[in-house]
Amino acid sequence: MSDPVERIAVSTDQDVVRVRQLVRTIAVSAKLSLVDQTKLVTAASELARNTLVYGGGGTVEVTRVDNGRRQGIRIVFADQGPGIADLDLALTDGYTTGGGLGLGLSGARRLVDEFDIETAVGQGTSITVTKWCR
Repeated sequence: MSDPVERIAVSTDQDVVRVRQLVRTIAVSAKLSLVDQTKLVTAASELARNTLVYGGGGTVEVTRVDNGRRQGIRIVFADQGPGIADLDLALTDGYTTGGGLGLGLSGARRLVDEFDIETAVGQGTSITVTKWCR
């Protein structure tokens, strides 16, 4: 069971800000704790930025979900960019292609309860994350 999907096209830095604001609003409405709201917004911000910078832009879909036992937030980040050539390496702490700290994908994965990534070179990347209410 899930609520309607909220969709944002990500093509500018301002869109990344809009994603953060939307995720925060929905996390509050789902009654996530303040700590879990912060974790989810942080992960969403990083993944939306990756969608823009590495994927060349894409879409973010945010949905409140209910599995019959608890509520949560599911977010899908999708792009049609170059894909990730070495996924294991990209998920390694400290690995970076952009000169940052290398905590993007691996850090986002640690901040959420469920993390799934599908990528193909030349076809893009789709990352789905879920954070459940405690």
